[in-house]
Amino acid sequence: MNIYEEALKFHEEKKGKYEIKPTCEVKTAKDLSLAYTPGVAEPCREIHKDPSKAYTYTRKWNTVAVISDGTAVLGLGDIGPLASLPVMEGKSILFKEFGNVDAFPIVLDTKDVDEIVNTVVNIAPTLGGINLEDISAPRCFEVERKLKEKLNIPVFHDDQHGTAIVVLSGLLNALKIVNKKLEDIKVIINGSGSAGTAICKLLLSSGVKNIVMCDIDGVISRDKDLSHNIYMQELANITNPNNEAGTLKDVIKGADVFIGVSAPNIVSKDMVKTMNKDGIIFAMANPTPEIFPEDAKEAGIAVMGTGRSDYPNQINNVLAFPGVFRGALDVRATEINEEMKVAAAYAIANAILSDELTPENIIPKAFDLKVQALVAEAVKEAAIRSGVASI
Repeated sequence: MNIYEEALKFHEEKKGKYEIKPTCEVKTAKDLSLAYTPGVAEPCREIHKDPSKAYTYTRKWNTVAVISDGTAVLGLGDIGPLASLPVMEGKSILFKEFGNVDAFPIVLDTKDVDEIVNTVVNIAPTLGGINLEDISAPRCFEVERKLKEKLNIPVFHDDQHGTAIVVLSGLLNALKIVNKKLEDIKVIINGSGSAGTAICKLLLSSGVKNIVMCDIDGVISRDKDLSHNIYMQELANITNPNNEAGTLKDVIKGADVFIGVSAPNIVSKDMVKTMNKDGIIFAMANPTPEIFPEDAKEAGIAVMGTGRSDYPNQINNVLAFPGVFRGALDVRATEINEEMKVAAAYAIANAILSDELTPENIIPKAFDLKVQALVAEAVKEAAIRSGVASI
């Protein structure tokens, strides 16, 4: 039985991966009168007078919805809302297992940005936070932007920001090994979708000065006609300081770091050999990376990471999102801002002590239990410092 057959049997037996359980017993008439009518009227009256009391008298303080339209499911593409439900259930249980956050899936049968936004806004009173999942680019940018404008609870598109946080954490540790600094390196990011865009922006806000973005059409530069896509225009304006042109093969020459969130087997050993000494590669295309670690190492790369669990240095979002939400919820943050994301990345990086740091050990394992606590604490402190904490 292979992993897919085993997983199918597992899902059939479980009939869903989460359930709702009460935090109180309802065994007597007194229990019933406290949990429901008539006693429940009093917390209702208190919340009506002061809406912030919902955090005191309900589960809002710890509740997150995992929202998707099923248009960009990893490895499967646009499979629609119903077929994406097993993924969203899985995400929900990761929130609980790794961050003790109560999460539940909501899949929406619409691809219209405004319909998605309005639906989420209308259910937001129930929620302490919103995790957007597997919504295709560029709509995902618009959905997140509009929700952040309309709501005062955290809205977080994990495909963007969870990936970016873990990439930054790995890069911080990789740079320690090769003795380079963020502000001195040249970074190539191949893939300008949700993950690539968020990685780019987080690296810039962390001090990287020279990032060149590439996509299927080559280097993103200010000389290209990008009038059809405002998000590509923005990338062109904030990256590529020397306005380089050409292909990935052209701009990878002299680069210190290659980050791939794109397609399999697009980086050759010959291309790697043109990178600067002690190069770093994070090849995250799944299941086949942009270049396999064996080939990259043979070509002289110093530190290598992938999205796969069967190689060292797996770049795995589960290191980030549970702790990020735990920290944000604990201080009732009104948003998850750049400072909080950067703080999360440094917390993940610092989970590996200096005497444990090696080229094969720059990113903690997903089941390293101390990571989420470190991330949550760092995110809380950053929320307070940046003025978005409510308590």
